[in-house]
Amino acid sequence: MKLWVFLTLALLLLELQNGASRHVKRQKDAPENRLRPGRKKVKLRPPDVRGKSQTILTQVLNKGRFLRLGDTLTLNPGKTLELRCKGTKIGWAYPSYLDTFNDSRLSIKQHEKFGQLTLTSPSAADTGEYSCWVVLCDGEECESDRTSATYIYFTDKDELFVPSAIHFEIVYLRPDKSATVPCRVTTPKASVSLHREVPPEEVFADGSLISYNPTKGFILQKPSPEHAGAFYCKANSTTKTTPQVSTKYQLLYVEVPNGPPFATIEASSNEVSGGDIFNITCTVLGEPEVEVSFSWRYPGQDQRPVSIQDSWRLINRGVGHTTRISQSVMTVDDVETIDFGNYICTAKNTHGETSVATLVNSYD
Repeated sequence: MKLWVFLTLALLLLELQNGASRHVKRQKDAPENRLRPGRKKVKLRPPDVRGKSQTILTQVLNKGRFLRLGDTLTLNPGKTLELRCKGTKIGWAYPSYLDTFNDSRLSIKQHEKFGQLTLTSPSAADTGEYSCWVVLCDGEECESDRTSATYIYFTDKDELFVPSAIHFEIVYLRPDKSATVPCRVTTPKASVSLHREVPPEEVFADGSLISYNPTKGFILQKPSPEHAGAFYCKANSTTKTTPQVSTKYQLLYVEVPNGPPFATIEASSNEVSGGDIFNITCTVLGEPEVEVSFSWRYPGQDQRPVSIQDSWRLINRGVGHTTRISQSVMTVDDVETIDFGNYICTAKNTHGETSVATLVNSYD
């Protein structure tokens, strides 16, 4: 009995010694929390991005290098441009003419973690703003987030102005908003001036009422009738002594008050009989740049088909005055009894809407 108690006490003492030894070892292995000479103790924190705009748009350089882009970028034409935008779903914007002419040089792909825009053989005509944004979707509803944009100059010494497919452009001047003569350049270093054709003279840009932005052109803050006429831009570079001339611009002064459309309605005949054909024309006179949409209500609306054709054109109403004529024409053929009654046209623009009506009766 005494031998058994002695052995039990001996094993318990041995276990306590081993535990104390392991505890001392753990304390010894732990790093010392103290400063060493010449070193500082640093507490890591997540980066603070408040107040900082971090672009998600980068340019792919050779050998897998990337350049995070700023407001502008100047490149030489000819070399393939590759842009990337970080995100699982990316939207892109670029000079509109690339879409207009369905340019095969442009390629856009969406990869798992980034969007990619590639433009092969870029030229001076590709100068413009390139932007991307993250697309966030909740079911069928989507919105854009974190947009980044860079204006890219493709500098060509033989093309100081961004080439245009139009050799004669019209610029509308209104007293209530600024106007832009869009003679953009392919290098921000070009010296550009604005000139009137008749009488031949240079228009002074004071930097306030008239200023120049190489990404937009000459900006007229408060257009007036005196600014109407034919103009062109002239550019000089540090590498060539001969100046280059832009396309020509016709500046037209428009003085049409803001407000709902001024609409009129007229029927080809207000008295018809069965089997006849007639049409009703709804007309709006307005500002050249303000679009007008039409809608109709008529007697047989839910019972028979009709033909409706919308169109618009510009007319010159004198020196420097241009008006937009928008029309909607409804044609009713093989007249029936259900076609007699009021025909109502509603014209709508950004300022409001106007409804006008005309009555079509039977001969009988």
